Amino acid sequence: MALATTNQPDQTIDFEAMRTLADVPRYHAPRRPTATALVFEGRETSFAQFDRRTSQAAQALLAEGLKKGDRIAYLGKNSDHYFELLFGATKIGVVMAPIGWRLAPPEVAYIAGDAEAKMLFVGPEVVDCAIQIAPELPGVKIVAMEAGPSGWPSFEAWRDGQPAQDPELPLDEHEVAVQLYTSGTTGRPKGAMLSHLNILGGRRKAAEAEMAWNRWGPDDISLVAMPVGHIGGTGWGIVGLVNGAKGVVAREFDPFKVLDFIEHDQISKMFMVPAALQIVVRQPRAREVDYSRLKYILYGASPIPLDLLRECMDIFGCGFCQQYGMTETCGTIVYLPPEDHDPNGTPRMRAAGLPMPGVELKVVDEAGVSLPANAVGEVAVRSVSNMAGYWRLPEATAATVGDDGWLRTGDAGYLDEDGYLFIHDRVKDMIISGAENIYPAEVESAVYGHPDVAEVAVIGVPDDVWGEAVKAIVVLKPGTAPDAESIIAFARSRIAAFKSPKTVDFIEALPRNASGKILRRELREPYWAGRARRVN
Repeated sequence: MALATTNQPDQTIDFEAMRTLADVPRYHAPRRPTATALVFEGRETSFAQFDRRTSQAAQALLAEGLKKGDRIAYLGKNSDHYFELLFGATKIGVVMAPIGWRLAPPEVAYIAGDAEAKMLFVGPEVVDCAIQIAPELPGVKIVAMEAGPSGWPSFEAWRDGQPAQDPELPLDEHEVAVQLYTSGTTGRPKGAMLSHLNILGGRRKAAEAEMAWNRWGPDDISLVAMPVGHIGGTGWGIVGLVNGAKGVVAREFDPFKVLDFIEHDQISKMFMVPAALQIVVRQPRAREVDYSRLKYILYGASPIPLDLLRECMDIFGCGFCQQYGMTETCGTIVYLPPEDHDPNGTPRMRAAGLPMPGVELKVVDEAGVSLPANAVGEVAVRSVSNMAGYWRLPEATAATVGDDGWLRTGDAGYLDEDGYLFIHDRVKDMIISGAENIYPAEVESAVYGHPDVAEVAVIGVPDDVWGEAVKAIVVLKPGTAPDAESIIAFARSRIAAFKSPKTVDFIEALPRNASGKILRRELREPYWAGRARRVN
């Protein structure tokens, strides 16, 4: 049985009792009824209230005619109400599909349509986007997360019109709970289906391992600052609730407010990306804040530069733990423990880390054959956290997850003799900028429509703040003049700003191999020359 003993004897958590996300509020409500589950902009919700409100949300969905297996979509920034809706949906087997609020309207419309969402819940910041795409979503009921002039019913009124009786519908842990969309090599996002077992199974195994950085107590307070449209936001929020900890939900990542949260809300654990940490630590008042309650900072999406680590360790004075994973693995599958974070710099500081409990790792060649230690190949993972598959994309699923359960990550790396994973490059052409996954094909598709563009290739180049920046390499049509700003603006009208090129270079012809494939590695080489690895 997976038991985690906190610093109070009567607060031992039985993770085996939470087989589905629906079980989480049911488990904690009678045990910690008055303890705070969520805090959002001055609004506090106890575990007893969280249980009741998730049941009301479940009843409201039932009243709308939704049934097990249906999808709902959430478009907005972070909110405590998002988690009420998510856990409420799981109580009746409805799947939550959160959509990144930074996406352009055509992207939002595609995801909502692809998920066949029966309802769309909209945050106040993206009402204009929802109004624009509403005609493309006939029959989809829209609910406003906060009251406003949209004319749509507000979430609180919609929720509170229903009884707080738990539907108590039977639910299997293998059923899908969350559908997170990831950009793909084809240019279209794919819905990664994450089951209750995917999300919670790894948590149970991690609890059994009793790793200090992963140990939670009733006095822990978590900061949920990463966007819920990503596994880093939704997943981190779930972790805190499963462990019975207080979660302070930030509407969005704001480096100036992070220090306020740490100071005023007594944050003890938080997850961030290195680019965000750099912004926070460089604030003038960063050295004035009291960090005595801060125990651990978990970071991921990219390695942390040694100089930045030194600066963070000096200022925050807490433990650091790197997290490596992907949406398709429900987040973390590899961790670099605090004891391997040496400010003096060691070879292990370049590692992604060790496999999480219950996670199997191997490095394979193109044929799928396992490679020996220190040989670079594609990283493959097998664990209970591997996704159930891509929504209605059996071929894409089969190309990613084999019949033997091994998921190919698309990252190139190697395992050393001690089992530490080192990421060397990416097999895919994916760009990671500020923790956002960006695929060149999607950006190229947006740029191609520009009237002056004959050909385009998109690559990631080093960026000191965001890790990588998107660069478009363009071949112009005859008789046209280079106009980088026009191309960038055109792309931004079709895709999210963070995906659009930050810079544009112009060349006479794109390098190609004998079969006509663009040689992106050749395009990238001048920008990455002199660096030990081709990821930043």
